[in-house]
Amino acid sequence: MHCPLQANKGSIVAKSELIVAPVAGKAGLNAFIDLAYRLNRSDPSWVPPLRMEMVELLTLGKNPFFDHADVQLFLARRGDAVVGRISAHIDHLATAMDPAQGMGPGTGNWGLLEAEDEAVAKALIARAEDWLRAKGMTRVLAPLSMSIWEEPGQLTKGFDHPPTVMMGHQPERYQQYIEALDYQPAKTLRTYELDILQPFPPLIQRVVQSGLRNAKICIRNVDRSKFDAEAAIILHILNDAWSDNWGFVPFTDAEIAYAGKKFKPIVREDLIMIAEYEGEPVAFMMTLPDLNEVLKPMGGNLFPFNWAKLLWWLRKPRVKTMRVPLMGVLKKHQSSRLASQLAFMMIEQIRRNAVTRYGATRGEIGWVLDDNQGMNAIADAIESTVNKEYTIYEKAL
Repeated sequence: MHCPLQANKGSIVAKSELIVAPVAGKAGLNAFIDLAYRLNRSDPSWVPPLRMEMVELLTLGKNPFFDHADVQLFLARRGDAVVGRISAHIDHLATAMDPAQGMGPGTGNWGLLEAEDEAVAKALIARAEDWLRAKGMTRVLAPLSMSIWEEPGQLTKGFDHPPTVMMGHQPERYQQYIEALDYQPAKTLRTYELDILQPFPPLIQRVVQSGLRNAKICIRNVDRSKFDAEAAIILHILNDAWSDNWGFVPFTDAEIAYAGKKFKPIVREDLIMIAEYEGEPVAFMMTLPDLNEVLKPMGGNLFPFNWAKLLWWLRKPRVKTMRVPLMGVLKKHQSSRLASQLAFMMIEQIRRNAVTRYGATRGEIGWVLDDNQGMNAIADAIESTVNKEYTIYEKAL
């Protein structure tokens, strides 16, 4: 009786051993994607992404991020059970940036963390660090899932309500896991919410009216019939306006085309504004209907009937929330009164359109760097409040 008992005991020990290994093949990728749905399904604030979007994000040849980045996915298993996942990556455009802007040589990243418990998270992060170290990285900036332009940071405030389109949501316990491993905050990203049914304060209204009387200023909608040309204008302003910002990484031509393809179905001409001064495009503001409101009940799947619901919604979106993910003013105007005036004018025009044409009641601006004095001042001036914060951590390797 003694020997069989020992053999059985040994098999139990082996089965419970935690193993972290690189993702291999289609089955491994599917397991990597599936885990997030299982671990987060009981969280009422989590919005299941479309599975097809996740496959595209993680597939070489589909996501142009892979054109300038090294990426390795890892899965953690206990026996046959998948219990965690993480991505480790090096963005070579980011490592070419000035270190004063947060990235720079020797900086690698990890992201897409999901873990059943702290032991799993610790093993996954250690494996990602080892991979980065072996690639010559001396510092890690995380979490980034996967580019700074996608879902940066660990949620550290605002766990009680779902994120808007293109924003992440992670359990609060992940924050504790990360900080227990000697990671220090590098930057905080904020999102602001505001009641767009209410008019802006009288001072802001006067600033807007003054701008409307200025013949040198023109605030116009984008023209979808000239989508590529309008996108080029916006990206020119974006690259100039954001080029000195912490974390900035330029878009490649392939990424511009990729983003344009993804955005086009939810772009509405009356929600994206371009500001011209003396005939020159100098500022823009992009606003998107909160796609997450329609995606949340779909559970990540378009079939069998969710595709029809999504197509119907895209024809004429009705939403509670509008999100402003991007805005910018050319650097030559950023220190002038004109910059804030153009911002207020665009916000006011979009606010009116969002309420009267889409039934929106709430706006969200962000993310905004915690030390971006100009944008934080604009958010304060229109009486918006911080509703979420995301922290990007750093650690020497």
